[in-house]
Amino acid sequence: MAKVLMINPMVREEDDPKHVPMGMAQLAAIAIKKGHQIQIYDHNAWRADDEQIKEVILSDNWDLIGIGGITTAYASIKKIAKMARKILPGVTISLGGGVLTSLPKEIMKWLPEIDFGFIGESYVTFPEVLEMIDAGKSDWHKINGTISRLEGGELYFSPKRELIDNLDALPYPAYDLFPVEEVYFKNSAMMYSEAGMLATRRLDINASIGCSLICRFCYHLGIAGDMRYKKDAKGKIVNVEFDQPKNYTRTIRYNSPEYVVQLAKYVEKKYNANYLYFLDENLMTMDVFSRRTWLKEICKLWKENDLVPKKRKDGTWKGLYWSGTSHATLCEPEILKTMGEHGCAHLVYGYEAFDDRILKLMGKGSTRKTNIRSFFWTLEAGIRPIPNQIIGFPTEDFDSLKMQMKAWDDLGVMVKPHFATPYPGSEWFTVYRKKIEEQYKGQGKKLGLSDDLEAFILDLGDATRVSAVISKNFNAVELIGLREMMVHRQYEKIDQYEQEWRKKHKIPEGQPSTLCGQDNKEKNLEIKAAAK
Repeated sequence: MAKVLMINPMVREEDDPKHVPMGMAQLAAIAIKKGHQIQIYDHNAWRADDEQIKEVILSDNWDLIGIGGITTAYASIKKIAKMARKILPGVTISLGGGVLTSLPKEIMKWLPEIDFGFIGESYVTFPEVLEMIDAGKSDWHKINGTISRLEGGELYFSPKRELIDNLDALPYPAYDLFPVEEVYFKNSAMMYSEAGMLATRRLDINASIGCSLICRFCYHLGIAGDMRYKKDAKGKIVNVEFDQPKNYTRTIRYNSPEYVVQLAKYVEKKYNANYLYFLDENLMTMDVFSRRTWLKEICKLWKENDLVPKKRKDGTWKGLYWSGTSHATLCEPEILKTMGEHGCAHLVYGYEAFDDRILKLMGKGSTRKTNIRSFFWTLEAGIRPIPNQIIGFPTEDFDSLKMQMKAWDDLGVMVKPHFATPYPGSEWFTVYRKKIEEQYKGQGKKLGLSDDLEAFILDLGDATRVSAVISKNFNAVELIGLREMMVHRQYEKIDQYEQEWRKKHKIPEGQPSTLCGQDNKEKNLEIKAAAK
């Protein structure tokens, strides 16, 4: 049977490793169930030096070294791939995850060390690759859902891999292959609620795949039905495409409540866990799709399986507190109250903005009113609402920034916004790709890279710092400075800078504080579209 080394690259270097990579954990479990020999080096958890990475690569005679991760792990992936190829010139190296799916042609060009890659969902593709290895073959191009190199170096897209229907058919994640005791449990605490702060043995689970929204800054990378294969006139696949303006598709899949609760019970019993974090993109999507039965049934089974937390005198508890995500227009007081009564400690809300014009432009499906309403509904249910916000949208202006601050005052919260970032695979990456490349012009050459776009990918982080700017009104320096003034509630200083900004851009007092449409030939199409 195939002997595989799977490597989880480093991500969020500025933060402690807190989450087991669920996709890799599930793929490992699938392969082990089929009899293959799987080892995992969790570089994000161990964060070892180059010598230790080298020791891991040389530790066995691998049939395949499989690397996988998200786009923000690209720098780590690039380094590991080069090391592996240098140390073991003849080994087969593959790459999967969002980093490859979002830009398959570019990534394969930038990383010649990679023999083939997995595009989209790999639950079926990965076992087929291992079967081919067992057969002593390497015809990766014959396996659906891959991109590979033909003789002569030409890149070849195999036909699209269809998504699986039944998530309950998947085995539980192979948590044992990751350093849960040595690393992840030590970083269990989540500073969002009392229970989260006191968590000592937290693990993650995933109960669904998909989200019904079309947020233009977000990406799903082929696991929510948003990916289409682009063909040339002869019918040959030449690339993949994701959300295009006015062209969206969504496939929503979720585990049954029985599967979810049995997995929770398994995690509690085997690992003595006291907290679970649902990594799902949007729990409320599943609740709406199930006609408001999914979360209610999960809570019912949570109680029947004795998982509802019961506090002890020493401050610890028996059972599992849990948390996840919600959405302003999809939540309802009744289900929030039920969730709160069954151990839900906090819910993350992607409010993003409190300006209706910007919310409509980004496709969020919410309004200032629904954002504020959901916040208080959640508090009343005994759950801590965690607001996530962003600045730097294409039509962001002084008015929208002040509306953010006013909302914080109304809610009594402190928020440090992220920056609007056009991640590959999102609609706004497609729309603003030329603008992104212009901002990184010449950077690729300076860094010794293939092109300027690779410099952007290397620069991407978790949106807590600026990379490419898509705002039409503010540059990177302005966004950083404005965010600092917003966080410190410095309304007066923002007003002062607005006057300087207006003079610089020759926009008189009384006119909208926006550069969108200031050109004679350019109208503010986005604002008009949002107003319809």
